[in-house]
Amino acid sequence: MSDVKKKSLKRRIFDIIQIGNRDDFISRAFDFFIVIVIIMNILTVFLETFDELESLYPVFKTIEAVTIAVFCVEYILRIWTADLLYPQKNKISARLKFLRSFDGIVDLLTILPFFFLSGFIVFRMLRVVRIFHLFRVNAHYDSFHIITTVLIDKKNQIISSVFIIIVLMLASSLGIYSAEHDAQPEIFSNAFSGIWWSVSTLLTVGYGDIYPITVIGKLMAICIAFLGVGVVAIPTGIISAGFVEQYTKNQHSDVKFPDITEVGEVLVDRSSEFYGLCVREAAEKFNVRILVILRGDITIVPLDEVKIKKNDILIVRSEKLSKI
Repeated sequence: MSDVKKKSLKRRIFDIIQIGNRDDFISRAFDFFIVIVIIMNILTVFLETFDELESLYPVFKTIEAVTIAVFCVEYILRIWTADLLYPQKNKISARLKFLRSFDGIVDLLTILPFFFLSGFIVFRMLRVVRIFHLFRVNAHYDSFHIITTVLIDKKNQIISSVFIIIVLMLASSLGIYSAEHDAQPEIFSNAFSGIWWSVSTLLTVGYGDIYPITVIGKLMAICIAFLGVGVVAIPTGIISAGFVEQYTKNQHSDVKFPDITEVGEVLVDRSSEFYGLCVREAAEKFNVRILVILRGDITIVPLDEVKIKKNDILIVRSEKLSKI
């Protein structure tokens, strides 16, 4: 096979296994096929835990083997085409970057348990990692993709709210230990023994298996329960606001790609069709010419290898129209 044909085949395979190309029937069919394979693989893991279905175990094993074989082939193809996913890097660096990425690690940990199920318990426990393969399903649908976008955009605020919860949890654990240790030395034997109680109280679960019996402990529990209501509302409010913000941005974006008839502006966010592509890839994929890229206060000349980033404003012209 000549180098030209090999590169053409590699590009075609890359286009097929990458997610989001709605105009390519084979690529879209592959996306749905992978979703079905993932769901079947995880479903067999759950069904194998039912003793009543023991007679069907050979069927489950066959399905598991076939789906794992599909994962192996896809994993190898993704490694092979990694240099097209990261065009700014050489082949070795691009493949190493993919192997270290979230998708690469989850793909590998999804495959490993099948070959080492009879080994150490750590390999058997890795079966749980297959569930994280469902995140791949998330990437196939724009309606689910917005969840990932919101979590990434609001990650700093969410981390801050989780940090506040952890601090309050530790403080309440230490406080309840001081109040209840003398009255319940077996239950509240040290500061960390109150962690379970503080978690169930702060998160408003309240299992009731550990509870204060002293007056000070009960008053402290009341205060912590009220704090818990507010603390839980913080990350909930952040995520809710993020959904509203992202939805509003999508609805009121200056110009949607299908509406471009002559020259228009495209605001790029994480759910945009242009996000993450280089100028050459965007031009080939959508048959447009990118005239200029506005990035903050600077204007960028759209060279072929320039990467399109979040919040970029693209001034584009339809190539179809320009040829008329």
